[in-house]
Amino acid sequence: MKIPYVNLSAQWHDERTELLPLIESVLAGGNYVGGKYIEQFEQKIAQVCGVQQAVALNSGTDALICALRALEIGHGDEVITPPNSFVASTAAIVHVGARPVFVDVREDQNIDPDLIEAAITSSTRAIMPVHLSGRIAEMDSIMNIAERYGLEVVEDAAQAVGSLYRKHPSGSFGVMGCFSTHPLKNLNACGDGGFITVNDEKLASRIRQMRNHGLIDRDTVNEFGQVSRMDSLQAAVLLFRLERLADVTRRRRNNAAQYRAELNRKSVFIPPEKDWEFHTYHTFVIQLNNRDEAREFLYERGIDTAVHYPTPIHLQPASKELGYTKGNFPETEKQSKRILTLPVNQYLSCEDIRYVAQCVNEFAEKT
Repeated sequence: MKIPYVNLSAQWHDERTELLPLIESVLAGGNYVGGKYIEQFEQKIAQVCGVQQAVALNSGTDALICALRALEIGHGDEVITPPNSFVASTAAIVHVGARPVFVDVREDQNIDPDLIEAAITSSTRAIMPVHLSGRIAEMDSIMNIAERYGLEVVEDAAQAVGSLYRKHPSGSFGVMGCFSTHPLKNLNACGDGGFITVNDEKLASRIRQMRNHGLIDRDTVNEFGQVSRMDSLQAAVLLFRLERLADVTRRRRNNAAQYRAELNRKSVFIPPEKDWEFHTYHTFVIQLNNRDEAREFLYERGIDTAVHYPTPIHLQPASKELGYTKGNFPETEKQSKRILTLPVNQYLSCEDIRYVAQCVNEFAEKT
């Protein structure tokens, strides 16, 4: 059997008949920047995320950068975040001139709220929790801490569109939520894309200017911004796929439930899904011994896997000046050697999931 980690070709085959005329209409219309598709996408995704406004952007990374800039976070400021994310979360903090301050994670891979207060200093301006893999961080505790210390909360929800925590959507907790619509995400464009969710109309207005060079009209620059616009073509694709998001989520959750039922839990650790969580499974991450050997074992049997992420951010060469060393974040470092991401995409069959689980169990029993 051949089990792909992602299957964008299957998505194209599934959508081709409906998507091609839509793409043709956008190209024929000649309005490639701004316009109705952008506005419609912003309106609909804001409704999905339970907020008043959404601002479409060209990437999840720029969403984080624009959010921090709009909050005037910069040189001399500190932002608390976990070290086990994709590098974009930390890079955004660095790009605005602030300093990332890392806090270790719990066994579910999300930031540990019990460790946040010890990391707060007089320079701390914000907390940036990362909803890793599609599971929302413990936002009740995080928001309580932020309120006590007068801090902003910017959610890195790049992997968590449609996820819920105590029935509230990702991106609706902090002052802003930052999302990615990269081709590998559950809600995916045919290229890079992202958006910000926000309830503050002034912040939304400023980010809309910021994404377009800071222009308030064709000839007047209010502040020097950047080019962070979402293309109209991507917005049209996302509008189309937004109608299918609930089904994508259902299929991924069904695949995850089958993994939970069929994997040998004595040898494989799967973070439990609590009653108040609605996990959308951008990735399905297990933890086991001899991870690299397990990955090779599965590859030889036709199963593609991934590791998110093998080197924590605090141990990356780019982080050298931050002063962290090996041993600073033991849970993150332990997990980085054990985590393995199994295929969970919506085009897998029950037989596919069963085969992957059987192979993982076979490896675990041998080791």
